[in-house]
This record gives sequence, C-alpha cells and structure tokens, in this order.
Amino acid sequence: MAPAAPETILERLQKLHPKLIDLSLDRMYRLLEALGHPERNLPPVIHIAGTNGKGSTLAYLRAIYEAAGYRVHAYSSPHLVRFNERFYVAGAEIEDAPLAAILEECERANGDAPITLFEITTAAAFLAFSRTPADVLILETGLGGRLDATNVVDRPLATVITSISMDHMQYLGNTIQAIAGEKAAIMKPGVPAIHAPQRFAEVPGVLDAYAAKIGAPASRGGTEWTSRQDGDALVYDSGHGTRRLPLPVLTGLHQIDNAGAAIATVEAAMDRLPVGAADIAQGLRTARWPARIQHLTRGPLVEALPPGWELWLDGGHNADAGRMLAATARALWADRPLHLVFGMLDTKTPLDFLNAFAGLAGTVRTVAIPGEAHSLSAAQSAALAQQAGLAAQPVESVAGAVADILRADSPPARILICGSLYLAGHVLAENG
Repeated sequence: MAPAAPETILERLQKLHPKLIDLSLDRMYRLLEALGHPERNLPPVIHIAGTNGKGSTLAYLRAIYEAAGYRVHAYSSPHLVRFNERFYVAGAEIEDAPLAAILEECERANGDAPITLFEITTAAAFLAFSRTPADVLILETGLGGRLDATNVVDRPLATVITSISMDHMQYLGNTIQAIAGEKAAIMKPGVPAIHAPQRFAEVPGVLDAYAAKIGAPASRGGTEWTSRQDGDALVYDSGHGTRRLPLPVLTGLHQIDNAGAAIATVEAAMDRLPVGAADIAQGLRTARWPARIQHLTRGPLVEALPPGWELWLDGGHNADAGRMLAATARALWADRPLHLVFGMLDTKTPLDFLNAFAGLAGTVRTVAIPGEAHSLSAAQSAALAQQAGLAAQPVESVAGAVADILRADSPPARILICGSLYLAGHVLAENG
C-alpha cells in the first residue's frame, strides 16, 4: 500500500510528544539505533549552529560545492512553504513519495515512544541522506546545539558557528554566555571550528574556551580570517592569501560575514573537498535563500504596486535581525521612503525588533500571522510599534496592508514585510 501524504504522517507524528520542543538526545539515540544508525553512514558533514546567518551560510556552501561539481545534501529548518524544503537530497528538494516513505519507516521504528517532531524528522533526514550517495552534507541545527537533534554526528568534517544573539532564551538560557555555550557544543575534538564575527563581546571568549577545552582548531572571523566589502567586491583575507571575489548575491550588510564564514569553511575542508577560486566566485553569485531580504518580483502583491515601488520580504525575528535589517535599509535604501508590514510570534521580543526602525520606517501596518496560534494579534503588534515610536495601525491581512499603504498617495517607496519566517512563508505561498 502506498504511504499516506507527508502532511497526514506529520500530523500523526506531532502527537508523539506533548511538547513541540524538548531538548534531549536520548530519544534520538534510541530511534537511530532502531533504524540501524544512519547517522554513521553519511557523507562528510559540515555542521552549522548560530542564531542568525545559519541558513545564508548553508546557502553559500551549497552553491560553492555545487559549482565545483559536488553532489550536496543539506538539512535546514524551518521550511517556508512545504515541509519538503528541509530535505535537500543530492541537489534537489525531496519529492512527496520518498519523504512519506521514510517518515512512515521512522514512525514504525519509533512506535508509540515519545519523540518530538523535529527529532523524528531529523532521523528521517539522516535515513534519506544515508541512502543516496553525495559528497557532502551541510547540516543546520534546529535550536541551540548541545542537545539539538542534529548533534549526534560524532566526527563532522567541520563545524561553523554563525552570529550568536539573544533568542530562544526559554530553552537556551537568559544570558548571551549561556546561549553561546549551548551553540559551542557542536564543536568536536580535532575538527576545524569556524567562528563568524560576533556582535556581543562576551561570545568569542566562550567559543574560544570551549574550542581550547576539547582541542578543536578554531578559525575565527576577525583573527584567522577577515571579509569586507571594497566597492563592488568582497575581499577575503586568511593564512591562505587574499581573495577578491564578487559581492554575495544575497542582500544585506551582514552577508559579508556570512559569506566569509562559508569561504573559511571551504578552506578548512579543502583537503577533502578541493574547490577552485572560480567555484567560490560562482557560489557567491548564485546562492539562493528565500525570505532573507528578498526582493519580490512577481505575484499579486507585486502586480498591485504602481511604477517605482518595491516589495521586500524578510523572515528575521529577533533583536539582532531587526538591527541588521534596519542597518541594511539605512545603507542601501535611503533613496525612497520605507513602510513596514509586520507580524511576529508572541514567543519573541517584538519591541526589541521594532526599536531598530524608529526614525527609519515611515509607517507600520501590523498583521496576525495566519494559522499560527502563537501569533501576536494585529492590535498587539500595533501597540508595540507605537511604543517604539512608529506610526502604526492594525490591518486584516498582508494584502490589505499593502493596499492601505498604497492608498496613502505617497511618492514611490519600499514596502518591507518582516517579523517572522512563518509570516514570510505565508506570503511566499500566497504570492508565488
């Protein structure tokens, strides 16, 4: 009998544990043993943790290795539109039938034992990756690092720590040092550890101490390597010399650091996965990662815009993401007014995000995120935006927000939809 649709199976799997998140590795080890330990039969793994920049760094690595002709697996979360997006198998998003088959296989192996949805779907990913030949697996943590379901790979090829900031404090700790310590724990003895530049002064010391404690050779942004913009080029310096490369295709000042971390990782893995300078340049030009300062160019929302207007989308959802987004807007978008369409989950810190846009965004329209039980209401978000000094009003929908902005009869402007990956996914699904 053919397996059920992936969505039907995922609904069943969600009922196996009363919590969406319950950080532990015991359930993973149990299920992986029942499956015959697929995590021990993977191609070389590059393991990525961090608060911001994980997905962009993964996208650069994937594009660089594919430009070099390698077959690439990748695992990321959350998805934007389809759950299948999380499973990138040998160069393509997994199809429904093989996804359903491995989910049901994991369901049978697990039985009725408690396990979170992320844990059992991570085990399913390892199963898929172990059965399809590839040259490298780029593996993104879901949350944290030490007890993340992905942290069962004993000996990766390299580990990467991207920018760390305050997020998921209810799971990772209430200080930046505690959060950094959780993420540092993906590092492994003797395995190259690439550290992106950090905004919080306390973080590098935590990462350095952990790397030294376990004997992980560290390659630190700002020390062993640097990346900077010079006109229309990215200049990358390390012990291997200076590279002058194209600017990353992904928009944002922070992408210079993310691209630098990817290049440092490629250098650290060069003996196992040789890559040429042209491959790195091609990867920077072609990387794709939706909903990260993405310029929307088609769909009903775009078609409604008068000449000279632009519509942008970003899924950043914490204070640091807000600061980086606002800094990019100030640096690159000073030629036109900026209006926000904003929605966020109530598990985040919306005021910290919105404060970054004070004096920058002309107006804010706030929306509830469709289908999300933990969404702030449009009225709650509007009150918080007003508290941040922004002219805000609640509206019914994203389409209604865009229409309301256009009715104000202002000069050509940019509209930025932001605040949540869940909101971004809804926009992409409705506007694709």
